[in-house]
Amino acid sequence: MALPSATLRRIKPSATIAVSQLARDLRQQGRDVIGLGAGEPDFDTPDFIKEAAAEAMRRGETKYTAVDGTPQLKEAICHKFQRDNGLTFAPEEISVGAGAKQVIYNALLATLDAGDEVLIPAPYWVSYPDMVLLAGGTPRPLPCPGAQGFKLTPETLERAITPRARWLILNSPSNPSGAAYTAEELEALAAVLRRHPELWVMCDDIYEHIVYDGFRFATLAQVAPDLRGRILTVNGVSKAYAMTGWRIGFGAGPRELIKAMATIQSQTTGNPCSIAQAAAAAALVGDQSFLAERRRLFQERRDLVVEALNRIPGIRCTTPEGAFYVYPEIAGLIGKRTPQGGEIRTSEDFARFLLEQVGVAVVHGEAFGLDPYFRISYATSREQLERALARIAEAVAALEG
Repeated sequence: MALPSATLRRIKPSATIAVSQLARDLRQQGRDVIGLGAGEPDFDTPDFIKEAAAEAMRRGETKYTAVDGTPQLKEAICHKFQRDNGLTFAPEEISVGAGAKQVIYNALLATLDAGDEVLIPAPYWVSYPDMVLLAGGTPRPLPCPGAQGFKLTPETLERAITPRARWLILNSPSNPSGAAYTAEELEALAAVLRRHPELWVMCDDIYEHIVYDGFRFATLAQVAPDLRGRILTVNGVSKAYAMTGWRIGFGAGPRELIKAMATIQSQTTGNPCSIAQAAAAAALVGDQSFLAERRRLFQERRDLVVEALNRIPGIRCTTPEGAFYVYPEIAGLIGKRTPQGGEIRTSEDFARFLLEQVGVAVVHGEAFGLDPYFRISYATSREQLERALARIAEAVAALEG
């Protein structure tokens, strides 16, 4: 057997998953490692959601379901969009997959031909470019530096659109920066999109409920209803409901696209887990009050991390509007030398230095398409964050030059 295939050669492993696995491996070897790489809430799935899963099992709901979601879950998703976003969808406009990642990938597979371009504001979630490559398309990163709030501007978007551009991916709040678009900023982008009817938009709203300081979340289909015919709105239960392992994501969009995505899924995984679907339905229609308390705790952690990082010479950290990440800049550390005689040339050098010097695992900025930055996930306890931040300060203080 010849390994790797041409397809495999086009992509690389997920950097965030690799960092989390490395931290686990080092702990098993006896190292004291604090992992700040995982994009996973440390909260448990609420009990009422677990009980819904148990009840589904007791009812015998352990068989195959419709390939892209049960009627019960699709109705719950329609309810969620109406309640949270003022958007009305029919069940036939909903696709359910094994996580939002599968929903995104299905859409790309269903629509891209060789040479088709996907516009991806950078910094971006590490999987977007590789999913585009797997689907045969060409990822086009659009740099959005911290000076512009890590957000895509209408001018940058206008310049990037070519005759081969098929999709724009908007992730708000963003992984890794936590930047979130206001309704006004989305409307400014919509004005550009109206001039380019061939370009579709994928809105990844997975961090919708994790926003701070009174920020009002908005999604493009809500702001620009005239563009709904070419928008796929993607969401899921992983982040807000702490259901990462349950693997349920969903998308809402035009029926022709949803039908095509179901065809793809029918020949790959088939239906998502029946029990997880029952749990997700309960999550979406059940008591939402716990979200506010978790959001408050995340905001406290965000404030702790931003303040501590900005006290470290050579690191600058903006305050994100949402998600549970910060994306600090380390331009002030590039060129410095480690106690072992090495040089910090890139964010990857810095991330390796933190791991080797003080046992803190972070993800380097190159993986997200914008350097010199690194990502910290603060989806862990305050105690762990305080320990990690003290170690980072200690490591930076040891740099010379």
